[in-house]
Amino acid sequence: MTGITVRYFAAAAEAAGADQEEWQPIGAATIDALRAELEQRHGAPMRRVLRSGSFLVDGTVRRDGGEIGGSVVDVLPPFAGG
Repeated sequence: MTGITVRYFAAAAEAAGADQEEWQPIGAATIDALRAELEQRHGAPMRRVLRSGSFLVDGTVRRDGGEIGGSVVDVLPPFAGG
């Protein structure tokens, strides 16, 4: 599999220290694998964002551990409002 572009928004960008980066999955490209990699790379600040944030994969919000089918994943922090 080719690399996946991971784009960060708001608090996620702050936690990562960047607006985007590339992820080269080892094995299956899943949300759980990406979550583990991001927590390892960026530590506690990213862990806090991911605890209540979500991922946008191919235009669909995802929080589960399923397969990533696209080449771009957006990491979205929790949003305020109602």
